[in-house]
Amino acid sequence: MPTEKKKMLAGELYDPRDPELVAARERARELVRLYNRTAATDRESRLLLLDELFGEVGEEPTVEPPVRCDYGDQISVGDRFFANFGCVFLDVCAIEFGDRCLLGPSVHVYTATHPLDAVERAEGKEYGKPVTVGDDVWIGGQAVLNPGVEVGDRSVVASGAVVTRDVPDDVVVRGNPAEVVRELD
Repeated sequence: MPTEKKKMLAGELYDPRDPELVAARERARELVRLYNRTAATDRESRLLLLDELFGEVGEEPTVEPPVRCDYGDQISVGDRFFANFGCVFLDVCAIEFGDRCLLGPSVHVYTATHPLDAVERAEGKEYGKPVTVGDDVWIGGQAVLNPGVEVGDRSVVASGAVVTRDVPDDVVVRGNPAEVVRELD
């Protein structure tokens, strides 16, 4: 029988109260606490903590504190990734960022979701869907990426946009729900 963690990673209903998952979240919260308390000039400590917290880290990442996440090890960031202040990553499934992605302040990326059926939801189970962001993407401040979306290479997500479905390559999206408003050359 699969563990709750295996169910979670597979995008199946799982129980987040499982002791293994609780311990993993506590580990992530401690690493996040340490990261958020680093000095702006302590780049070495920040890199070591990101390497321990995130699943994969490319060259020259910058993540401005404070940052929040559920587990951390489901997050992969490519080369020269930049996340501004206050970003939140609910990483019950994979969150993958390509190279040279830029996140404005308070960007939220959610893979966690809940059953629509109230009875199932009341049982406390949840599930997730991965989020993938291509190379050279810019996500404006306070944008939200919902579970299961993919953002194509070189696209721009405007500030405050709520992305509820996939974004193609080379476009600008804005609004709630986010809609393509411009194609990029």
